[in-house]
Amino acid sequence: MAEQVRTGHFVVAVDGPSGSGKSTVSRRLATATGARYLDTGAMYRAITWAVLRSGVDPHDTPGVVKVASDVTLTVGTDPAAPHISADGVAVDVEIRSQEVTSAVSAVAAVPAVRERLVAEQRALIDQPAPIVVEGRDIGSVVAPDADLKVYLTASAEARAMRRSAETAADVAATAAALARRDRLDSTRAADPLQQSADAVELDTTGMGIDEVVDRLRELLVARTTR
Repeated sequence: MAEQVRTGHFVVAVDGPSGSGKSTVSRRLATATGARYLDTGAMYRAITWAVLRSGVDPHDTPGVVKVASDVTLTVGTDPAAPHISADGVAVDVEIRSQEVTSAVSAVAAVPAVRERLVAEQRALIDQPAPIVVEGRDIGSVVAPDADLKVYLTASAEARAMRRSAETAADVAATAAALARRDRLDSTRAADPLQQSADAVELDTTGMGIDEVVDRLRELLVARTTR
């Protein structure tokens, strides 16, 4: 019988670029371990949705800061039904639109936006129940003391294929969009996409979802039972 993850509070930080499998893997790991699940990217997307709804240019930093400071986000952390709303409006579908996807890197690069959301993310993480958190700066910035830090990667081709399957978009166009997002996220001044020095890197290119989840669960057991 597989060794069980300890009960009580633990934090798993899952970072990596788009298409590396973060969301699916993180949700399944949370379900398998009885933990909560937090998609930090959805929070940045919700702010971006609010910016666009207000008619503010995503590159207008003062305008973005004003919207971000005024909007109220409500985040659900049930891995079976993650949810986010902005000012009481459910935006789970809307934040996945191409318009939001194209603008989120600009909004997420604004230091004041990151400061606000990192504070909210830490408040959620600090609640008593265990949690699996996915994003681009979780292990390096948001939860540097996480029990397990993982950096998921995959080949550019695999990432493009996965994302295009989700969105029914052209693979070549998806690859170009992912490359652009990687470049913007990796070069921004505030909390760039980066692998924490003590994170376990896992290339998921040739791995199935169950295989990745099982590997992370093994790592978590090792980190939380010693």
